[in-house]
Amino acid sequence: MSEAGPTHHVYESLTPDVVLDSLSDLGLAVDGRLTALSSYENRVYQVMLDDDSSLVAKFYRPERWTDAQILEEHAFAAALMADEVPLVGPLTLHGQTLHHAHGFAFSVSPRRGGRMPELDDGEVLEWIGRFIARLHNVGAQQKFVTRPTLNVNTFAVDSRDWLVAHRIIPMDQQTEWLAACNQAIELATHICAAHPALHLRLHGDCHPGNILWTPTDLPNGGPHFVDLDDARMGPAIQDLWMLLSGDRAQRTQQLSMLLEGYEQMRELNRSELALIEPLRTLRLIHYSAWLAHRKDDPAFVQHFSWFGSSDYWAGQTHMLVEQCEAMQEEPLNA
Repeated sequence: MSEAGPTHHVYESLTPDVVLDSLSDLGLAVDGRLTALSSYENRVYQVMLDDDSSLVAKFYRPERWTDAQILEEHAFAAALMADEVPLVGPLTLHGQTLHHAHGFAFSVSPRRGGRMPELDDGEVLEWIGRFIARLHNVGAQQKFVTRPTLNVNTFAVDSRDWLVAHRIIPMDQQTEWLAACNQAIELATHICAAHPALHLRLHGDCHPGNILWTPTDLPNGGPHFVDLDDARMGPAIQDLWMLLSGDRAQRTQQLSMLLEGYEQMRELNRSELALIEPLRTLRLIHYSAWLAHRKDDPAFVQHFSWFGSSDYWAGQTHMLVEQCEAMQEEPLNA
């Protein structure tokens, strides 16, 4: 019996020529200069045109989102831009924002630079709070129909069950991890039930790397979003807690400044503050499953070579135990 040959990841067929041909077929005057940008989920490229201007092409990971789900993201981006919320959204080319070529779905956006915001600056945090509130004001105007909702089941229970069913966790770590995971899910479920929140369209992955800042003395200076790839329904606090870091006193101060700006534009149900640690817990479990789903992607093998080891899962167990303790503490009170 012959051994099965090596498997090839779908992105291996996304060569520079395929990227350039796909864009050229849209009538874009690409000049051959192509730079891969940092993105683990999709493949994103800066593409130079004949006139020395540049665009950003995003080739979506196959089978992650349906076309309908991607188009909901694009419609959300369009609604935000129409309301003058600073966001880099896809361009409409030939009447469409979503294109297909060589088996890939892709979009093209303007290129806009910037740096991560200075989150130790109270004025910056207040500005970002106003910025996120404006996004939520638009997000609350209607619901996603095809995109998922962030909750205990979709982020934690489904992730746990998939990891166990696919035997991702080493046998020497499975019992301890599963016990900590089950306790964390039980606590998160209890807290979320005790503090029901209105779900609205969110950015969904609002960490500092997805907010870029340009100097305020430039036109349209300040913060802007660059990625709605994880947009989904969920509680408003989801788009705030990932901007908090440090010890409890530091996080409390940061939260106070964010809410100082946020509540100038939109009221936050303060009961949602109790959801910060449960949401952090759900993200922790979901992240492990996210990595495991992509462990055969050459880019992940290169950047996440430590994933899957016994040490990794022991560390995850330790963090889940810490999260169980954190969820039983008094919530942050800004």
